[in-house]
Amino acid sequence: MKTKILVSACLMGHKVRYNGSEKAALTATLKDWHAQGRLVTHCPELAAGLSVPRLPAEIVSGTGQDVMAGRARILESDGTDVTEHYQLAAWLALKAAQVAGCSAALLTDGSPTCGSDNIYSGHFNGQKRDGMGVAAALLNAHGITVFPESRLEELIDWVKERENDSV
Repeated sequence: MKTKILVSACLMGHKVRYNGSEKAALTATLKDWHAQGRLVTHCPELAAGLSVPRLPAEIVSGTGQDVMAGRARILESDGTDVTEHYQLAAWLALKAAQVAGCSAALLTDGSPTCGSDNIYSGHFNGQKRDGMGVAAALLNAHGITVFPESRLEELIDWVKERENDSV
């Protein structure tokens, strides 16, 4: 059985990021996987009803795990608390992954939703810190292996090893 992978819509060229841009990371492998029906393209933030464009948002005083546990908040750059929208985004990403049978996710690093290796500092100063966003944390907690786009080659190797054949 071919591995299914949840992938951030912005990495597939959809202009859904907070500033209306995309972050296309389409490689030959992603194009092949898409053609094979392995990829489930999803934007958790759009699924939760957030608009494009929208103000930048960052996790304040914690990580995605802390937000999901109610110990931290997500604020927009103007101070508006959007925690509940992002928590919903995380749950919708998990549901999309589970319904499709995904065992891995390729997400956009830095995002308060999709960051898997790092997120922004929570001070809106352009600095990043180690940590996961809310969707990455929730997916990970439910056994879905999460990779940032910077570790695409690691995901490719993970899929090959898992399937024990060439992809």
